Amino acid sequence: MRKILISLLVAHSLFLSAFAQYWQQQVNYTIAVVLNDKDNTLDAFEKIEYINNSPDTLKFIWFHLWPNAYKNDQTAFSDQLLLNGNTKFYFSDKEDRGYINRLDFKVNDVTADLEDHPRYIDIVKLILPSPLAPGQKCIITTPFHEKLPYNFSRGGHDGQSYQATQWYPKPAVYDSKGWHPIPYLDQGEFYSEFGNFDVHITVPKNYVVAATGELQNAEEKAWLKTRVA
Repeated sequence: MRKILISLLVAHSLFLSAFAQYWQQQVNYTIAVVLNDKDNTLDAFEKIEYINNSPDTLKFIWFHLWPNAYKNDQTAFSDQLLLNGNTKFYFSDKEDRGYINRLDFKVNDVTADLEDHPRYIDIVKLILPSPLAPGQKCIITTPFHEKLPYNFSRGGHDGQSYQATQWYPKPAVYDSKGWHPIPYLDQGEFYSEFGNFDVHITVPKNYVVAATGELQNAEEKAWLKTRVA
């Protein structure tokens, strides 16, 4: 009985030690976005609170700019479609493709430099103006403009029906194994940091927004009640 008790105490101690060493970054978003349905674009401003819960001092943050996966036929997304025998995007017209631009990243109100990823055009490295120590946080802001592609895959538009997915600049995950800058793919999952979202969406009056989260606009809530059968 004494041996069993000692074994249980050791196992419990190891579990607590492993749990105490676990950490996870937190990324909180505030985004204001406007849909322009005449040219199928989004204009937005993003504010990110990045909290460094890791034991490491960060000098940069990898960012996903996944809308650029639709920019041309030389992306990981395009290559994967071709490998799977899907040539629709590869032979698509320029007006049916998409991109993200007009970025102007600032960290704590200081302009920050970007470096291109050596391989993927939908990933960039944000160089922090000053190192981010363990336990510290920074505020990252940027405007951005996005051309929504035709819905070839997980998001875009089909006529004036819009499915905006993975549409905003998004920090890559940093965990105990390091950074995970992952290109946008047709088949694959999106590894993302934990966080909160406060999103303000403006669309023309004849549109209805369907989204996750809790609707805050009282007028829209009242209108929705009239649509319930």
